[in-house]
Amino acid sequence: MKTINANTKISKIINEDPAALEAIISISPKFNKLRNPLLRKLIASRTSIAMASVIGACKVNDFFEKLKPLGFEIDETVVVNKKARKSRPEFMENISRGDLVEMDVRALLDSGKDPFQLILEKLNSLKEKQVLKLINSFEPTPLIEILEKKGIQNYTETVDENLVFTFFYKTKHISFAEQSSTIDSELGWDQVIKKFENKTEYIDVRELEMPLPMLTIIDKLESLNVDTALFVYHKRIPVFLLPELKEKKFNFLIKEIDNSEVHLLIFKE
Repeated sequence: MKTINANTKISKIINEDPAALEAIISISPKFNKLRNPLLRKLIASRTSIAMASVIGACKVNDFFEKLKPLGFEIDETVVVNKKARKSRPEFMENISRGDLVEMDVRALLDSGKDPFQLILEKLNSLKEKQVLKLINSFEPTPLIEILEKKGIQNYTETVDENLVFTFFYKTKHISFAEQSSTIDSELGWDQVIKKFENKTEYIDVRELEMPLPMLTIIDKLESLNVDTALFVYHKRIPVFLLPELKEKKFNFLIKEIDNSEVHLLIFKE
């Protein structure tokens, strides 16, 4: 029996029945990106039905109605996992016109491009106490989670189903180019290379457009043997990948070759 509820991840539903993919896409045009296998692997594994209903400006019951004909049993007794709605923070009451920087990413998203790197660059360019007003068509939950871990305060206002403002308050300098490893031992780059000699796989993502480098790496790691390291040729430090690696309990080392080439070594001890 295929039982689902509001907290069931989209990836689990599709794995249970591949036909669920088109059923879910039919709910909202915003789900068309799920047709991309790599995007689907990243987005679907982190998104529940409840979260997807917010992104798609639809209802949880819309998913249930589409999935019931495929044989899914609905458990409506499960309480939706969601954060309590934030009260309007103090920084929102004290924003001066000169400290508010707007960035509209709707056109980029509509063209199929990922704006994460541009958002990051914009945040890095802000002075302390400035606020980035991100204009989007949905609440950018993954981005919010990443920036919250960096200590950046945020607040979201939903104007209507197609217009959402998310405010990011920069209180201090934030370094996204974090190069420290999660390794508990004192092994350095050369020692790790030697340790995984003849047990290293290589991928080159330098020519891929965002967000394919990150998605390609994550896809490769899912099939990587535990006693094997992954050597990645990249053109920049993959700042959004690093939290994912830590969450998945991977160790990593970063070696900057020059301004346009970075080597990344990912493994488990």
